[in-house]
Amino acid sequence: MTRSLLSLLLGATMLAAPLATPLLAQDGPLRIEITEGVIEPLPFAIPDFVPDTPQAAQAAQDIARVVASDLTGTGLFREIPASAHVGMVRDFNAPIQYADWKAINAQALITGAVSVSGQNITVRFRAYDVFSGAELGSGLQFEGTLDGWRRMGHKVADQVYSRITGEGGYFDSRVVFVSESGPKDQRRKRLAIMDYDGENVKYLTDSDKLVLAPRFSPTGERVLYTSYETDFPRIHVLDVNAVQHRSLEQNEGSMTFAPRYAPDGRSVVFSLERGGNTDIYRLDLDSGTKTQLTDAPSIETAPSYSPDGSQIVFESDRSGTPQLYVMAAGGGEARRISTGQGRYGTPVWSPRGDLIAFTKQNKGRFHIGVMRTDGSEERLLTASFLDEGPTWAPNGRVIMFTRETQGADGHAALYSVDISGRNLRKVRTPEGASDPAWSPLQD
Repeated sequence: MTRSLLSLLLGATMLAAPLATPLLAQDGPLRIEITEGVIEPLPFAIPDFVPDTPQAAQAAQDIARVVASDLTGTGLFREIPASAHVGMVRDFNAPIQYADWKAINAQALITGAVSVSGQNITVRFRAYDVFSGAELGSGLQFEGTLDGWRRMGHKVADQVYSRITGEGGYFDSRVVFVSESGPKDQRRKRLAIMDYDGENVKYLTDSDKLVLAPRFSPTGERVLYTSYETDFPRIHVLDVNAVQHRSLEQNEGSMTFAPRYAPDGRSVVFSLERGGNTDIYRLDLDSGTKTQLTDAPSIETAPSYSPDGSQIVFESDRSGTPQLYVMAAGGGEARRISTGQGRYGTPVWSPRGDLIAFTKQNKGRFHIGVMRTDGSEERLLTASFLDEGPTWAPNGRVIMFTRETQGADGHAALYSVDISGRNLRKVRTPEGASDPAWSPLQD
């Protein structure tokens, strides 16, 4: 496709997705059930958490704000502001006065308590179904360091989200991306990592050499990316915590790019260009054995494994234009799954295994879309001058991608969207940003 990874390298050397409906107490426990109806977000209240120690006062307020922001950011929840609260929570262990929260039509209530001892922090929380007058699950306690207080908020939000939606959370995760600065014709790029919501940005490389397409390992400890450190595109692997990197594969006279880990982390698939032809290869990380998976006189790139590791979806122009194909993880015959008008690329298999996200170019517009793994029920979620490079949240319900604006002053930014096509949001970053890759949930 016009903005495919290969073109960048060469130039440089739904389905009808369900929505959410809340079930009230008379129908059973409070739950946002995934249906095909369009409803108002579920109203919830979250008073400031109770400080169990004097030094925890600020953290108690801040953590509650992180939880509220996480939940409202999904588009499935609506916070009732503190100014509307009738009741107050001053003792985490005191009985809940449900009438106070029913009076403001809160359907869920979240309470918490925070204690700080030196550089350690402890956070307790409970969630309640207001109309049934019952606790949602059991209260939990998280412990960590004081400088990791935001993670405590994300962990609480993940638990609340899961208990009310029945799905896994995604807030305690990170995103690696390419941070961009400078004019459009002289863009400087470096790898950076941040919390999923744009906080705690940390730079992993400098901007002396072009970097592209970072991808997390299954454990989130390492990142694969393509670098021009040697003035020729090579795959590098970087230890996120130690911020140390090395070249993963050496192929003199050839380009290697578009790497991605296998689900078990023991091998990597990537594209290798040699003599004008590009195919997909697998590298065993233990033995160093390299296996060619495709063999066609066309460009084969952007491979992505299915969650069980049995199949690979990839982009190929073997039919004349870039389209999506699926083959067995060991290679062999591939079947085309994209059938609509336009050009398809950058496919990524959902963590849940049910969908494939992709970039589509058609009639001068770019889209982020999803389809079933057999190519059926294609659904376009976005449209703009340039949307590309989708990456999945750990729970398979949200997609982050790059959006670039038009013109000489155009810049790239990160956006996220629900697989229903609703709740399109810009992700805050200090500079321009592109090529996001979502990590798994942190331990």
